[in-house]
Amino acid sequence: MIKIATIIGARPQFIKAATVSRAISEHNLGVSGSSPLPHETIIHTGQHFDDNMSGVFFSELEIPKPDYNLGIGGGSHGQNTGRMIETIEKVLVKENPDWVLVYGDTDSTLAGALAAAKLNIPVAHVEAGLRSYNRIMPEEINRILTDQLSTILVCPTATAVENLKKEGFPHKLSANTRQLITNVGDVMYDAALFYGARTEEKSRIMQSLDLAPKNFVLATIHRAENTDDPARLKGIMDALNDIGNEIPVVMPLHPRTRKKLDVSEASPITFIEPVGYLDMVILERNAKVIVTDSGGVQKEAYFHGVPCVTVRDQTEWVELVETGVNVLAGADTTLILKKYHKIEKLCIVNEKLYGNGKAAFDIISELQNHKITF
Repeated sequence: MIKIATIIGARPQFIKAATVSRAISEHNLGVSGSSPLPHETIIHTGQHFDDNMSGVFFSELEIPKPDYNLGIGGGSHGQNTGRMIETIEKVLVKENPDWVLVYGDTDSTLAGALAAAKLNIPVAHVEAGLRSYNRIMPEEINRILTDQLSTILVCPTATAVENLKKEGFPHKLSANTRQLITNVGDVMYDAALFYGARTEEKSRIMQSLDLAPKNFVLATIHRAENTDDPARLKGIMDALNDIGNEIPVVMPLHPRTRKKLDVSEASPITFIEPVGYLDMVILERNAKVIVTDSGGVQKEAYFHGVPCVTVRDQTEWVELVETGVNVLAGADTTLILKKYHKIEKLCIVNEKLYGNGKAAFDIISELQNHKITF
């Protein structure tokens, strides 16, 4: 038996982990003979801790209940990461997994990788090789350090592979072992294909918000670079207010963003509570344009054929910008409006930039077959 410890803590990680957990279950049901079956232990750090940000995702996506819920969240990056390392280490010592599986670029990702590496437990990093080349972003620091600590670098795109090679990867881990770089595609695309078929029958959010398909803009703002900079946040919100005078704008409010905005002020924007994954898919599918600073939402916009305006100065998903389906607008009101009007009528053809929808099964295969010698 191969023991996998999966470490998650934030909404995008729940979605990614759901696809791999399902692949583990389906793999085990379909395997006969002497092949070692993977067993998964799920460790939830608690980084996203309220029910709208966490619990609803586990129920909707049918993710197995976490074996450990560490309840760590709400502090600064340093506080969270330090507390997570200490607590994750105790769990890993108890469970003694063969692999630690981490996703993306959050504090939970880095804490899990650090705790595992200190215990000489091999790490597989899903979404390795992504770079925004902006080290002001805490996410960039997390992903760079996690790549250094990982044994298997699980890349979602050819661009991510090239980023790693430019930085001198793969590195030697010991006299007998080097890192493995593999491009399996994006588990978020797996999720979009699998859950997309289930959303129409389960979600009623369009009806509850009285929205017409392709007649509203969906906006999500949550990154610290925008929410914690009053000038940037004002520039983005001024643009969304102007767009809202032309077409309805719906904005699920991340807790960090809610703390920075006075939503009692008169605004054409419809502010709503954070929504579950299935409701979010319906909103993304039916939006005319998506305005976001989320890496995951940028990709989901592409999966669902919706033009995207990214209110950041850089993005790790450079292939979306290169193909013209996503435009970078920073936080300048005038530029956001210009980019929005340029892209709003774009028709998108999915060129399968993110694999064939089988990334999760390829990840399981890599973990089963990769030999480690320290």
